[in-house]
Amino acid sequence: MRRGDNGTDDGSSAAEIRTSHDSPADAERIAASVRPDNTAEMTTRVEGDAVVTTIERDNTSGLQSTVDDYVVNLRVAAQLTTDQTQSNHE
Repeated sequence: MRRGDNGTDDGSSAAEIRTSHDSPADAERIAASVRPDNTAEMTTRVEGDAVVTTIERDNTSGLQSTVDDYVVNLRVAAQLTTDQTQSNHE
């Protein structure tokens, strides 16, 4: 993850979160799972086996909150995507 000034003079901050997964197909599934929760300040894309999300916020505290929420969602999506357990629902 990279945090820092997004290159503007308006005081906004940005973060890029990049996670690698077992396959490009897993990365696509995970990205599809987290995209619906993206706000207008977020973009999510797939680069090979990596999910890359960029977040821009007006201030650092807002950025930290958004990154924290995103990481929780990402962990759940990754766990569900790679979970090999079978449901016993008939």
